[in-house]
Amino acid sequence: MFQVVAARYECGSIVITTNRTFREWGKIFDVDNTLATAIIDRLMHHGQALVIQGKSFRTGGDDDKDKE
Repeated sequence: MFQVVAARYECGSIVITTNRTFREWGKIFDVDNTLATAIIDRLMHHGQALVIQGKSFRTGGDDDKDKE
C-alpha cells in the first residue's frame, strides 16, 4: 500500500475508506508504526479526513454483527 500512496503523492487523488482509526493502522500493517505513520502523513498532507458516524447501512444497522 505504501508504494501506491507514495507513487500518487503530489500527483493525483486517492480515496481510502476504512472502519479503523489511524491509531490502529500500525497493527494493520504488521505492527509497523513507522510505515503507518508515513502513509498517514502522505495521505493527510493535502487531504481531509471525513468521519461518518451512525448505524451501518451495510449490516442493516446491527453493528454487533462485526464484533462476533
